[in-house]
Amino acid sequence: MAPTIPLLAVRGSDGTSLLSGPPSCEQHSSFQRDARPSRCVSFSRDGTLFGWCNGLNVSVVKSSDGSLVSTFDLPKATLLDFSPLNNILVTWQPYSKAKDGAQGEANLQLWDLQSGQLIKALYQKKLDSWCPSWSEDEKISVRSVNNELHFYENNDFNLIANKLHMQKVSDFVVSPGGQPSKVAVYVPGSKGAPSFVRLYQYPVLGGPTAALANKSFFKADRVSMQWNKKGSAVLVTSSTEVDKSGASYYGEQTLHFLSVSGETSLVQLQKSGPIYDVVWSPGSAEFCVVYGFMPAKATVYSLKCEPLFDFGTGPRNAAYYSPQGHILVLAGFGNLRGQMEVWDAKKYKQVSKPEAPDATHFSWCPDGEHVVTATCSPRLRVNNGFKIWHYTGSVLHKQEAEPGCQLWEVRWQPAPEGSFPGRPVRYQAAPSQLGTTQATPTQAYRPPALRHLPATPSSKLHEEELPQNLRPGEKSVSKSALKNQRKREAKKAKQELKPKTEPPSDPAHIITSQLEPSCGDPETDKKIKNVKKKLKAIEELKDQRASGKVLQNNQLEKLQKEDQLLKELEELQIEP
Repeated sequence: MAPTIPLLAVRGSDGTSLLSGPPSCEQHSSFQRDARPSRCVSFSRDGTLFGWCNGLNVSVVKSSDGSLVSTFDLPKATLLDFSPLNNILVTWQPYSKAKDGAQGEANLQLWDLQSGQLIKALYQKKLDSWCPSWSEDEKISVRSVNNELHFYENNDFNLIANKLHMQKVSDFVVSPGGQPSKVAVYVPGSKGAPSFVRLYQYPVLGGPTAALANKSFFKADRVSMQWNKKGSAVLVTSSTEVDKSGASYYGEQTLHFLSVSGETSLVQLQKSGPIYDVVWSPGSAEFCVVYGFMPAKATVYSLKCEPLFDFGTGPRNAAYYSPQGHILVLAGFGNLRGQMEVWDAKKYKQVSKPEAPDATHFSWCPDGEHVVTATCSPRLRVNNGFKIWHYTGSVLHKQEAEPGCQLWEVRWQPAPEGSFPGRPVRYQAAPSQLGTTQATPTQAYRPPALRHLPATPSSKLHEEELPQNLRPGEKSVSKSALKNQRKREAKKAKQELKPKTEPPSDPAHIITSQLEPSCGDPETDKKIKNVKKKLKAIEELKDQRASGKVLQNNQLEKLQKEDQLLKELEELQIEP
């Protein structure tokens, strides 16, 4: 039986509702819309439960039929979340002291969803990392308490099973996937000492050799850590609030890679400027980075931190992989125009290029076919609403907030892994009554007095860079072809290291390395010498590219002139 399209939760000033997914996009018949404004909504990880807090109580219902599972009298609750296996509901409310100055009530509460009984009440004053982190099988849960990590086992929060105490643990992330569980820990630097991130495998947390990997770095006021889906590697984006060189308004960012096998490296980016977004592919074998001063570059890297594909430059600041990993969307939201570039993530071929002006939110539907974009308050308080799209650029549903109302949040219902297998990528727009919003190419402004004259190339404020497979002289190749190409280049380099008695295998190398007799004309000899010098420089650039070095635009232009130089050399050598 084919799975149904996931629901879409809509939260705004006019209440909370559930919509059925496309193509109908109507109110879910089994859910009674709550007209009271909600502070928070949340689905369980498998999508079977839906909870919300509306200022009176916290309610949890079954997503399928809307039947009530539990309700809790928590009028001050502002956040809620479910444990991975739906055994525990976590609620949080702002901490407040008693009127006499005594310590207030515990504001983090863990509830048994089946019985509705309180399991444990804890103190959590800070909003950061408010919710405990669980392993996917709920055998381990972790909390950050007073600069150390507390580990609990089998949801027994009355007994701390293990602790990780370091100088000043500022942040942590538990790995996804099954056992053994890993945890990434960040400790900020102090008094001239560097900041560092370490990976540990539970329960081995103590001793100098306990860490699976360690990466230290300076210039870090905060970090963002992301595990890949398999729990085998972590990407760490370190950021400073201020760029002391004055080059960037956004501070300074660097990207680091850590593997559970102990490998660490600094990801070498090909353009200077801020790092806007870093996202793992669901396959865990590659990741995409959006970076650099506008227009920003986007590049896909391998687990060896080597570039696999360069998307060129464009107005973008975010990247989103589909849940199946077959589609990659590069988008420019916030202070950009909302342009989206939809790419086939396997063939690196562009599918569509729609626009969602004023969008502040983007998320993939678990089916890997649809996305939602929304304009939400308080980021933007006008033109609130949302659109549901097919990734080919067709708008399937559009809903605007009622006059005087605000849209606060839209959220897809999650689905268990494997519910929606990947489908072949479509390049033709899906049928829709609302049409598409493909971005139309814009032209530079021309004064009225010049519009009757032929158009001439105009200078641009920024130098635009085409995607790798559209650049002159560069062919679109598959990943296997890239791998074979690297093998051939390595074999060629190995042959060049052999004794010089063996003739070189490259024809261009034969031409440039053979000693040609003088033709008798000093001017011609001089031209031949100059051409050979340029060909030698091209060979060096080829070797650099084969070793993984990223070439500049002027160096790429030199490579494109190789055939022309070889022809010129041949003509010079046959002249009488």
